[in-house]
Amino acid sequence: MPEDGFIDYYELMQISPNAEAETIQRVYRLLASRYHPDNPRTGDNERFLKLKSAYHVLSRREARAAYDLEYELRRTQPMSVFGMKEFAAGIDGEANRRLGILCLLYNRRRSNPDQPGMSILEFESTMSFPREHLMFTLWYLKDAELSRQDETTRFVITTKGVDHVEKNLSANQIFYNLLKTAETGDIERNPADAEGSESAGA
Repeated sequence: MPEDGFIDYYELMQISPNAEAETIQRVYRLLASRYHPDNPRTGDNERFLKLKSAYHVLSRREARAAYDLEYELRRTQPMSVFGMKEFAAGIDGEANRRLGILCLLYNRRRSNPDQPGMSILEFESTMSFPREHLMFTLWYLKDAELSRQDETTRFVITTKGVDHVEKNLSANQIFYNLLKTAETGDIERNPADAEGSESAGA
């Protein structure tokens, strides 16, 4: 978890930031039942407490409005993982940048199926790379049919891209951690922390 303790409640619950109150309640009941400590098969006390906190905030209008302001601010800040040497500009980091983008699109598709696309501007801000360093990567992913552009020209992952992520995930701890972080809802977006991140073998 990042030092300031911020948790992405929308990714934690795998719901859209635009989800209505009824959806939030329904998903919470389902997940709370699954992760309740009394559940002998899937109980997870830490996850359950995070879900309770998420529901407490997202189910109250004023609390959710305040949370959404912070959420939107953080969405515009780069994720520290992309400051690691494995993502260096140039050919050395190219393969990792490809999989990194696919992981972002994979997360977006899972957490926000109504709006699964990401723009080049979002990639720039999330990865802290200028678009000139991303155009070759995005071209490759599109030409390899791992991603495509929707009617608004935003990039979305394809089924072939999903298979590619899941096939390569176990061999690369960095990307496993990236997806796992999104799954549990803990996000770290301070690029200054990147140098202190532990590197994992590809």
